[in-house]
This record gives sequence, C-alpha cells and structure tokens, in this order.
Amino acid sequence: MIRRLLIANRGEIARRVIRTCREVGVSPVAVFSDPDAHAPHVREADAAVRLPGASPGETYLRGDLLVAAALAAGADAVHPGYGFLSENASFARAVLAAGLTWVGPDPEVIDAMGSKVAAKKRMASAGVPVLPELDPESALEFPVLVKASAGGGGRGMRVVRSGAELAEQVAAARREAESAFGDGTVFCEPLLEHARHVEVQVLADAHGTVWALGERECSIQRRHQKIIEETPSPAVTPEARERLFDAATRAAETIGYVGAGTVEFLFTDDGSFHFLEVNTRLQVEHPVTEEVFGVDLVAWQLAIAEGARLPGEPPTPGGHAIEARLYAEDPAHDWRPAGGTVHRFAVPDGVRVDSGVEDGSEVGVHYDPLLAKVIAWAPTRHAAIRKLAAALERTELHGLVTNRDLLVRTLRHPAFGAGDTHTGFLDQHDLTTPEPVDVRPAALAAALALAERRRATLPLGTLPPGWRNLPSQPQTAVFEHGGETVEVDYRHTRAGVETSLDLTVVSASPDAVTVERDGVRTTFPVAVYGDRVEVGAVSLKVRPRFPEPQAKVAEGATVAPMPGTVVRVAVEPGQRVEAGAELLVLEAMKMEHRVLAAAGGTVAEVLVRAGRQVDAGDVLAVVEAGS
Repeated sequence: MIRRLLIANRGEIARRVIRTCREVGVSPVAVFSDPDAHAPHVREADAAVRLPGASPGETYLRGDLLVAAALAAGADAVHPGYGFLSENASFARAVLAAGLTWVGPDPEVIDAMGSKVAAKKRMASAGVPVLPELDPESALEFPVLVKASAGGGGRGMRVVRSGAELAEQVAAARREAESAFGDGTVFCEPLLEHARHVEVQVLADAHGTVWALGERECSIQRRHQKIIEETPSPAVTPEARERLFDAATRAAETIGYVGAGTVEFLFTDDGSFHFLEVNTRLQVEHPVTEEVFGVDLVAWQLAIAEGARLPGEPPTPGGHAIEARLYAEDPAHDWRPAGGTVHRFAVPDGVRVDSGVEDGSEVGVHYDPLLAKVIAWAPTRHAAIRKLAAALERTELHGLVTNRDLLVRTLRHPAFGAGDTHTGFLDQHDLTTPEPVDVRPAALAAALALAERRRATLPLGTLPPGWRNLPSQPQTAVFEHGGETVEVDYRHTRAGVETSLDLTVVSASPDAVTVERDGVRTTFPVAVYGDRVEVGAVSLKVRPRFPEPQAKVAEGATVAPMPGTVVRVAVEPGQRVEAGAELLVLEAMKMEHRVLAAAGGTVAEVLVRAGRQVDAGDVLAVVEAGS
C-alpha cells in the first residue's frame, strides 16, 4: 500500500498527481529546482525537497537526486509524471533498487520501448504495421522526418526535404534530444504528410487484463508537438477503431505492459495506419480520455502499482472531449517562447483546467512553456468545440504573449469543425497571423480607466475627471498593440465624454469602462500592470509622452529575440552571408531556435560563444550590409 508518493516532476503534471493523491489518501511529496521554489506544486504538497540548480540537467534529470529526495522525505513510491525521466529505465531501476515502488511499467519494458528504433522492430515482429526505419547516414528519398529515439514532445524532431540540409538537421536533432532526454540517438522515417496522429490509451494490470480506452486525435500540432487533442477522433470509423484497438492491445500484450501507456499511430484517409511508438507513461492529453470514460488514470496508476486488478471490461465511453494547451509563445513569430510574470490567470467555470501556474507565477527559460490545459466535455463534438472556444476566449491571461487566440481561431475554423484535420493543418491554414480587429474602443477604455486611476490618487479628487485649463483641447492617449501605434482622444464635457469614435461612454472606473454603440452596451474590464494595460483580450502598452532616451543598436546588429543559451555559432567574422542564413542557435524552454541574418552582407562581429547565457535584446552579431 502506497502511503507517501514522491512526484519526480514539476508544474502542471505535479499538481495533477497531487490532486489525485488528495482524493485517494496518499501523502504527496514535491521536488523543486531553484526557479521553482515558489511554484504552486511546491506549496500544495505535504513536503518538498530542493534540487539545487536551475537547468533540467542539474535538477529534474538527476535520478540520483530524485531517489535521495524520496528517501529523505520518507516516501515509499515514485511517480515520474511525463517528460524528464518518466521513460528512463535506469531511473526506474534506481527507484526499485532503493526499495521504493515505481509507478509505471517494468524497467525492461521501458528499455524495450524507450528506443523507438528497437520498438518498431518489436512491433513489426508482432504483426503491428510500422513505417520503415531509415539510416540518417545513407541515401534517402525525401521528405523524411528525423526523430529522437528517446523521449517525445516534439523535441529532437526535424523535417528534412533535401540532402543538402540533412546533416545540419540531424545534428540539431541530436543536440536537442541530448539536452531534453540525455540521449542523442536519432533515426529517420518517411514523412507521411497530411496523415493524422491518432493514439490509443491503454491501461493494463499485472494479471493479464488490458484495456483500450478509446483513441485520441492529436493532429493539430506545431513543431511536431500537439496543441489540441480530442476523443473520439472524427475520422475513425467503427471498423477502423476495432483494428486500432486490436493493434494497441496486441502491442501492450507483446511487451507485457503494466500501467497506463499510449500506443501512437499515423492514420491515413483510407483507414490504414502505422505504428509510431509506445509512450510508457501518462500522456499530457490524458484528461480527454478521463472525461469521456469517467476514470481517473492517475488513481489507476497508483492502484495497479499496488497490485490491483482491472475489471474485465473497460467503462463505456460517453460524449466528446477536447483539450487545448495554453503555451507562453508567439505564434506570429515562429512560435517564439515567451517568459515573464503571469499577472492574472482565470478560466470561466464549466470546463476543466489543469494548470502549472497561477496569479504571480514566473515563467522562465529553463522549462517547457506550457501554462495550462483547458478541457471541455459535451454530449457532441460540435458542442464541445463551441464550449471550449468560448471558455478560451473569455479566459483572463495577463502578462504573457500566448497562443490563446490561435487556439480559438483553430477551434472555430470550418475545416476543424468538419473534422478535416491532419498533422499539417496549421501549415495548410495560416492561422498564426492575428485577424484584423479595431482595438480603438479597447484603447479608449484603457485611457479612461487610467485617467480614473490617476484622479483617485490626486489630493484634489473633487475636481471633475479630465479637468483642464483649456477645455477645448481633447486629451490624447497613445498605446502600442502588436507593434502598431494606437491613438485615441477624448474630452470631458457637461454632457459626458466626447470622443472621435462612434460610441458613447456610459461609465468609467479604474477597473471597467462601459460604452454604447447603436444601442448595444459593452463593458471592458481593465487591469493595469506597470505600463501594460489588459482590456479584455486586448493587451496594450502605454507609450509615454516623454520617452526615456534609448541606447541605439548598431546598424546590422542581430539581437537575441528571447533569453536563452547559445548552443551553436554558425558564422565567424569576415564571413559572407545571405539573407536568411543561420547565424547561431539559441536554446530556450527546451527547444532550439535558429537566429537568422535579416539581410545579406559580411559578418563584422560575433559577440557570443557557445554556452553563453543571453538576455532578450542582447546583441549577438553584426552583419554589415553590402560589404
């Protein structure tokens, strides 16, 4: 019987496991790196153990520190979550060798499936259809997909369309895989464009019972990482579902799988499918299965680790569930990750929220930029889509650039509604560019709310709002939104607020402004954080009337788009480069990001080296145009 459980992870999944621990009466123990010292999962656990350091390699990837933490805290079991060491057989063996219960499959099974190369051979011998494995060093037919043999989550994956870029992309995939999983082994397989990513949730006990708990459609991806998942898949017919379940069950039985796991497939329009991998852990998207089948997969993981038996048949599914992943990233700028402070995070009632952050949380550069998952269940797919899109649209998420608006656009796209999805969906439908919207009403609301805030702090608070010696001149407020300047003007009169916008101001307070247009009233909630003003879903930056002098960046200078670590410098002084050439590679939030030359010219200076930490705005290199 598990009494105290160490959760060898962080963020959203740590909080998710803690929640089940509370429900089943198990005492949860957290671990934390230095940047995570004040994270919600640390506070919510019964005890927490520090892992000195910041990077994953210093902390959450240190199996020896995690085992020592479990023993020091008096834990008798370890749950690995997902990512980090969740699919590391050596870690599982170390846990067992310390006399602790491992909440997961046997290390031998993890070993067998941990290498995607070996796993594909094992599945092929069991009659499960697989794609051919290709050697990156040999002649290939393009396009191909370079994949990390260990781990997942899109890390260590690269699409290669020609032999000229193969070596560079293989090297990049190896670096990223080594950083994320401690194993830089990669391989290639044919790229099936416009196929669907469909996976089957399996749950197996140690007594021979295996459940196939439905399939999940995970085709909406960016950088080979899922951002929207749902169950059931809109494309899988009853006949195809039966074949998928048979293949997944056969895969689990072939390797003697015990616990919760996932068998992933590429699914084509003709109903055929090919094995991708077995994830020997809980998946990020497991909540949609829980919502449709009415199960707690974490509770079952704990029970199975204690030796419990599954009933002979799985529960009957009902309805439809969709999950959207909220990331701190900018889709309009190549999905660039964004750090900073989460000033406000509030999701409307009626949907499930699995989150790693709360008001005041800091999002740094060391870990995946996942903020939260929002999950909607409804009797039908159409109802679930509408429910989730509305909840995301009304979510208050202040302080960071996120993918929230892109998720809403995707959910409301006609092709998504029709179930016409595939892994290239976001490439086919350009949804990364924000739709044009008139933000001037929101800017007016920001200006009026800021004026009310200033008025409340003045000793002459009895003066009418907006009082001026020269009342004929309007007040002007200037903001920045999406790189554009937004200017609004208004003037207080005896009749109310006059503005050049075609609307009437009904009321204004420091926290909300109500306007009316054509008989329709709209209230804008306003939140202010320094020079940032959040007006509903519109984020504005106040442009000061008298800006401070700014240091001028040298012409041709390339600056860091985000904080991170330089992992590779591709050029040297005196080298001639073309526009779009790779200058260097930054690693931030567990992903590599190429920094490219904005224009052709000659490299005059390289100001960084591999291994150096840089901040956003730091000058990395200078390219002199035309020389």
